Amino acid sequence: MKKFHPLLLSVLTGLLLYAAWPESPLTGLIFIAFLPLLWLERQGIRRARFFGWTYLSMLIWNAATTWWIWNSTAPGAIGAILANSLLMCVPWILFHWVRQRMGNNFGYISLIVFWLSFEYFHLQNWGLSWPWLTLGNVFATHPQWVQWYEFTGTSGGGLWIITINILLFRWLWQLTQHRSFQRPVLITALALLILPPLLSPLLTSPPANTAPPASPTPDKTHLPNIVIIQPNIDPYEKVATGTFDTQLHKLIRLSDSAIDSNTVLVVWPETALYNEENGGIEENYMKELHFLRPLWDFLDHHPQLNLLTGMESFRLFNDQHSPTAFRNPNGDKYVESYNAAAILDSSGLLQVYHKSRLVPGVETLPPFLHFIDSWFEKFGGTTAGYTGQPDRTPLTTADHHYSIATAVCYESIYGEFLSRYVRNGANLIAIITNDGWWGNTPGHRQHEDYARLRAVETRRWVLRSANTGISCVIDPNGRVTVSRPWDQTAAIKANIPPEDKTTFYVQYGDCISRIAILLTILLFAWHFFTILKTRTSRG
Repeated sequence: MKKFHPLLLSVLTGLLLYAAWPESPLTGLIFIAFLPLLWLERQGIRRARFFGWTYLSMLIWNAATTWWIWNSTAPGAIGAILANSLLMCVPWILFHWVRQRMGNNFGYISLIVFWLSFEYFHLQNWGLSWPWLTLGNVFATHPQWVQWYEFTGTSGGGLWIITINILLFRWLWQLTQHRSFQRPVLITALALLILPPLLSPLLTSPPANTAPPASPTPDKTHLPNIVIIQPNIDPYEKVATGTFDTQLHKLIRLSDSAIDSNTVLVVWPETALYNEENGGIEENYMKELHFLRPLWDFLDHHPQLNLLTGMESFRLFNDQHSPTAFRNPNGDKYVESYNAAAILDSSGLLQVYHKSRLVPGVETLPPFLHFIDSWFEKFGGTTAGYTGQPDRTPLTTADHHYSIATAVCYESIYGEFLSRYVRNGANLIAIITNDGWWGNTPGHRQHEDYARLRAVETRRWVLRSANTGISCVIDPNGRVTVSRPWDQTAAIKANIPPEDKTTFYVQYGDCISRIAILLTILLFAWHFFTILKTRTSRG
């Protein structure tokens, strides 16, 4: 058997995964990226050593693609990269164990179901969720290849990738080790590789309505339009004391420059409203806050407007309303803090949403890691954390024209999570974010690209208001129709129609992952049944 040094194979898998990831043009490398690691596993390596080399592969992939987290939090970046690499090893170690005990066929099937089960678990709100590198995200720059995500979500992409890697590996192994060409295996692999992107355009169709950029003058057809604001405020200067009033006037000025008589919705980015002195804005008394007076004057001058904005907010309670509520140091009440999105009009606060998928280490610390509270706070983390909400209720404009699935920051990478808003009636997706913490790195571009997959899964128009960019409008086929680049002050105006189609994915969720979990359970049940049967027969 031809053997290769494990270091070579391990590093090669990590580099191929990195080379395939957005924004790279070499996306197709993802279909061979796992071949070196599969080869390494078949070389008869011990389990402990296989774990070590697998960890190196995953570490290279994570570090090379998400190094930019360092720009916002150094300890957070180290923790995310090391922990995520470790978690990614779990399905590979289980696969290695199953293949040695149950043979190749069960083994390679187990790799597929273990990986998909792992990704599904990692997409849940379990405390350290960081699914940035979910395999199906790799096609974010090529949504035309995966229009079938409206049925499968990103798990369909993961299934596609791993299956082709395994088929190509088994063909290559038989060819090099046994001089057997295995034509059916090769034909199956090539057919699976070519047919999905070829058939994908058949699912692409013009939306029920088109949404060209709105004209700079009032629209004679009276189509309602939306204005998206990109204020381009440095996030590190944004939180400096005494800067809020200037920032608020900039947001109002940009909005005034773009709105017309047909504008029904203006969108501002994440944490556009905040109060550095009080730790946030008290939601129940927003109209009484003197520093928000310019905001209410702006809305009074435009009574037809709804404003969707991000804000740092809080509420006071007489008791500890939730595990994340903490005692107010200046009184006897308890405080819940939120990274929120709110719909406002001239009458005041209409609805509010509290971000629910919180960034581990930055916005929350799971209970099982509270033993490092003091160390974590020393490096700028938050241990009290924000409070989220359990329900996926859309935010609705006063005239009910738009029912909005609002994703705050990285919530937009959770496909099934976001689809629940659409199941609950959302006809538009709005992503408000502040990607400027990462600087001009691949992070903000990947974040924009992932939003294109949410459009395909739900067949909804997606708009992004990003503090420093990229702000854009994405159609239900995942095509960016208008955008404003990084580091540019801008306002986008577009006629964006509400959509009411319900996709299979929205209606039934991530069926592929649920099947994978069921097969995982059955696989282990069969293995333990076999062990029990063997022991019983022996006596």
